Amino acid sequence: MFVESVVRWGAWSILLAGLGVSGGGCPSRCTCRPEAKEVICSGKHLNSVPEGFSSDAKRLDLSYNKLKTVGRRQFSGLQLLQELDLSDNLISMMEVEAFQGLSNLRTLRIKNNRLKIIPVGVFSGLSSLRFLDLSQNEILVFLDYTFKDMSNLQILEATENDLVFISQRAFFGLTNVVELNLDRSNLTSIPTEALSQLPSLTRLCMLRLTIPSIPNNAFRRLHRLRSLVISSWPFLDSLASNSLIGLNLTSLVISNCNLSEIPYPALRHLVYLRFLDLSYNPITVIQRNLLGDLLRLQELHLAGGSLVRIDPGAFKGLTNFRMLNVSSNQLSTLEETAFQAVGNLQVLRLDGNPLACDCRLLWVVRRRLRLNFDGFQPTCASPDAVRQRQFRDFSEKELPRLFTCRPARIQDRRPQEARVEEGTTVLFSCKADGDPAPAITWISSQRNVISPTGRIRVLPNGTLEVRYAQVHDSGAYQCLAGNTAGNDSLTVGLFVKGVPRNRSIPIFIDESWIEPTHMTQTANSSSQMAKPYPFDAKTLIIATTMGFLSFLSSVAICFVFMFFWSQSKGQIKHTATIDFVPRSSMGGGGDGGDGGRFTMKLI
Repeated sequence: MFVESVVRWGAWSILLAGLGVSGGGCPSRCTCRPEAKEVICSGKHLNSVPEGFSSDAKRLDLSYNKLKTVGRRQFSGLQLLQELDLSDNLISMMEVEAFQGLSNLRTLRIKNNRLKIIPVGVFSGLSSLRFLDLSQNEILVFLDYTFKDMSNLQILEATENDLVFISQRAFFGLTNVVELNLDRSNLTSIPTEALSQLPSLTRLCMLRLTIPSIPNNAFRRLHRLRSLVISSWPFLDSLASNSLIGLNLTSLVISNCNLSEIPYPALRHLVYLRFLDLSYNPITVIQRNLLGDLLRLQELHLAGGSLVRIDPGAFKGLTNFRMLNVSSNQLSTLEETAFQAVGNLQVLRLDGNPLACDCRLLWVVRRRLRLNFDGFQPTCASPDAVRQRQFRDFSEKELPRLFTCRPARIQDRRPQEARVEEGTTVLFSCKADGDPAPAITWISSQRNVISPTGRIRVLPNGTLEVRYAQVHDSGAYQCLAGNTAGNDSLTVGLFVKGVPRNRSIPIFIDESWIEPTHMTQTANSSSQMAKPYPFDAKTLIIATTMGFLSFLSSVAICFVFMFFWSQSKGQIKHTATIDFVPRSSMGGGGDGGDGGRFTMKLI
C-alpha cells in the first residue's frame, strides 16, 4: 500500500506540473503559479534572463536580481505577458526592440537600475502599454521619439533621474498619457515644448527641482491639465503673470518653495480652481480683494509659512470657501470680516500661531463646537489671563468677560493748527491707544488716504509730515484711529502762505528738494525755526579744507614744472642753419642750380 501511494503521488505531481506549465516549462530557480499564470524570479541572484518560460504566462517578476542587459527580442516568446517587472537590477543597457513581441504588455517596471540613456526604438512594439516606471535610474536625457510607439501609455514615472534635458519631441506619440511624474532631476527650466506633446495630460507632478522661476506660457497647450504639483523648488521665487495662462486647473500645489507673496496675477485666470496649497513658503500676508477671481475655490492651505496678517476681505467673493489651513504661522488673529460668509466655513486650522484671544477671535470660539479644527485645537498665546488655554476649554459664560477689546482713542485731542510760509516742513501728531493696537490713517483735504511715502506722508509712529509745504497743501487733514472695537478721529488745519517771488523756495526734482534754507514747524509750536545757511559747521570745515588742499596741489605742480624746465634750458640752441636749392626762374626743374643757406635766430 505504501509503494502504491508513493506511485500515485508521483503521478499526480507530474500531472500538476504539466498543467502548470502548459505550453512551456518553469525555470529551475523561479516559482510558477499556474492558477494566476505568474512566474516569480525575484531575488534569485540571476545574472541573465532565464529561459523556459511558459508561453501563457501573464506576469513575470525578475526584480532584485543582477541583470545587466536586456537583449533584442528578449521576451518575444511571451506574447500573452501583461506585466513585466525588471526593477532593482543592474541594467545599464537595453537593446533596440528589447521588448518587441510583447503586444499585450500593460505594465513595465524598470525602476532602480543604472540606465543612463534610452536608445530610440527600445520600446518598439509596446502598443498596449499603460504604465511605465523609469524612476530611480541615471537617465541624463530623453531623446526625440523615445516613446513614439506607446500610443496607449497613460502613466509615465520618471522620478529621481539625472535628467538635464528633455528634447522637444521626446514625448511625441504619447497622446493618451494622463499623468507624468518628474522628481529630483537636474532640469534648470520647464520643458515647455516637450510637455506640449502630451495633449491628454491631466496630472503633472514636478518635485525637487532647481528651477528659479516659471515664465509666461510655461504650460501651453495642456488644456486638459487639472492637477499641477510643484513642490520643493528651493530657488523658485516668482511666477510670471501669464505663467499659468490657458490652464483649467482644479488643483494647484506650489509648496516648499521660496515665494514671498501669493502670486495673484498668475492665479487670476484659474476660475475652475477648487484646491490651492501654498504651504511652506515665506508668504507674510494675504491681501484683501485679490482672490475674488477664484470663484470656485473651496480649500486654501498656507501652513508653515510666515503669515503675520490676513486682511479684512481677503476671501471676499469666495462663496464656496469651505476650508482654511493657516497653521504654524505668525498670526495673532483672524477676523470674521476676512470671509465672504463664515457660515460656509467647515474646517479651520489655526493651531501653531501666537493667537491673541480678544474680541477678534470671539467668532471662532463661539463656533468651536460646529467648526472642525481637524483634531488640532487653537491655543491662546495672550493675554496672560488665558495663556495656553485651548478654545474647547472655555465655557460660554466666561467668553464675554475674557474675549474683549478696548476701542481706539486718540490721546492728545488739543487743537492743532499750523500757519506757515511756503517751503516749511510741518508735523502733525496723532497718537492713540486701544486693545488691539489701533491703526492710524490720515485723510487729506482732498479726501484721499495718505501713504507712507511721498512729500506728504505718514511716519511709522502715526505722525503726519508735510515736507516743504506748498500753498495748495492748505486745508483740513483728518486722523482716523481704529480697531475692531471702535474708531476715533481728529482734524487738524494747515495754512500755507506764499513767499514773494524774489525769495527762493525749495524745488522738487526727482523725489528730492533743492532748498536754500530748512524750516520745520510742529503744529503745537508758535515759533518758526530756520537756519540761515544750508550747511552746518562740520560741512563748512570739510569743504574749506578740501579747497585749501586743492590749491596747494596746484601750486606744487607749477613749481615742479618750472624746475624741470629750468634744468633743460642750457641745452637749447638759439640758432638754426637751413640749406636749400632754389627753383630756376624758367621752371625747368632747377638742374645745375646752386644751393643756398641761411641762418635763423630762435627766440
